[in-house]
Amino acid sequence: MVVFAGQGDPRRSLSLLWRAETPPPTRGGPGPKPRLSVDAIVAAAVALADEEGMGALSMRAVGDRLGRTAMALYTYVPGKSELLDLMYDAVHAELPTAYPESDPADWRAALTAWAGEVLEFHVRHPWVLQVSQARPVLGPHEYAGLDTLVTLLRATGLEARVLRRLVGTLFPFVRGSAQAVADARLAAAATGSSDEEWWAARSAALLELVPDFAERFPAVSGLEAEGPVEPYPGEGAEGAEAVTYPEREARETFRVGLGVLLDGIEAARADRT
Repeated sequence: MVVFAGQGDPRRSLSLLWRAETPPPTRGGPGPKPRLSVDAIVAAAVALADEEGMGALSMRAVGDRLGRTAMALYTYVPGKSELLDLMYDAVHAELPTAYPESDPADWRAALTAWAGEVLEFHVRHPWVLQVSQARPVLGPHEYAGLDTLVTLLRATGLEARVLRRLVGTLFPFVRGSAQAVADARLAAAATGSSDEEWWAARSAALLELVPDFAERFPAVSGLEAEGPVEPYPGEGAEGAEAVTYPEREARETFRVGLGVLLDGIEAARADRT
């Protein structure tokens, strides 16, 4: 399921995102009910999406978590579209906006740290991956994340026209890698069969039904025959068995792919001299 941000009223949505309008007063009433606020509603919605996925999100479900009706929420947030924008921007506040532990001149280490943080962020909140990047939310935390990446890239010394395209390369790469990790974690629960069961059944059937597989697909078969895949760092250590093979593969692909991208940036810098 792909959802698009920015479907609510533009002025009202942006006012909520940037907290540019005065929040409505808290309504009194019998009994000690918790105070409602935009932040409380967004926090409840994020918790719901983290635990049950985007499909469970509704104004009614969020209201249930807060002990209120859906109608009570509309005083603060006009609807689900605006709520989604607020949720998306709010969770982006988790991302670091600086990497002081890295040497300012070491752009490669800083970008490696940035990519790792963004990957884990999306794995923590897999529903964020369902929000299309075709239309940005235009919220303060989303902009802070963009500003951070541009700042890190400026340390490479490359010109602005190249930096713009690198932003458009790195974000989709990290999101795609995070999607692979998230899918690897969800597959067994969603299908009812483990990765080992799935591959064992289909590998056996494929070999039986396509005995000339190696001849028909020599490049793929040759790659598989060239040797074992390098183990993911930490594999075999305590707790590593909890990470499935598909997730290890996704994380190793991310590590290697990121290295190649950074090598490309290094080559682009060398071409300028």
